[in-house]
Amino acid sequence: MSQNIKPTRSELIQLKRKIKLAQSGYKLLKKKREGLIFEFFNVMKKAKTLRSDLLNAYLPALDALQTARLMESDLAIESIAMAVSSAPGISLKTKNILGVKVPQVEAGDMKKQYLERGFGIMTSASVDEAAAQYEKVIEAALKVAEIETTMKKLLKEIEKTKRRVNALEFVVIPRMMKQQQFIRLRLEEMERENTFRMKRIKKKDTGDGAEQGEFGNAKDWFGAAKGIPPLEKVEKIDIY
Repeated sequence: MSQNIKPTRSELIQLKRKIKLAQSGYKLLKKKREGLIFEFFNVMKKAKTLRSDLLNAYLPALDALQTARLMESDLAIESIAMAVSSAPGISLKTKNILGVKVPQVEAGDMKKQYLERGFGIMTSASVDEAAAQYEKVIEAALKVAEIETTMKKLLKEIEKTKRRVNALEFVVIPRMMKQQQFIRLRLEEMERENTFRMKRIKKKDTGDGAEQGEFGNAKDWFGAAKGIPPLEKVEKIDIY
């Protein structure tokens, strides 16, 4: 870690900003995760209700189909099914839930009148009853498909957000905090070394000055003892 970090004050300031940004992002992601979980449970309640509605619609439709198969042959039922003139219109849109795009299925009226189904009037009432029951099944199935796809997308986003929150909480922020501590300790150590170095230089300069003063006083005392004036009082010496 120490090899990749520059122990400078500018690096420390930049690291403090990153830590603050990471902590802010952690709080926002945590709130987003809580909101997504809340929405997921709301959607799950709706999904349970819609699944129950689908099951309640499917069982009568299955019974009606079995009755139609008794009244008509399987070949006749297949021929009637192939005679349907048009498929129901379905449009797929998207809506946003806390930044998650989920599908929104919009379908027209699935329930058709007797003559709108396209297989004529030469069929028994059991076939019409089975067709009407399965139209209800299609409506319920579309709602279940929309709500379950929404659940899957929300759950996927919750897992993704959870991983990001855990990465920030247990990896990214602690790592940057350790880097910040390392830089602070290194700067304090460098400051102590600089202070110690300055004290040594100052002490050395003071010792040299005291030594020079002692030598000067000794020379003046020796000259006075011999009757020789101090050097600074000697103006000129004639050696010739």
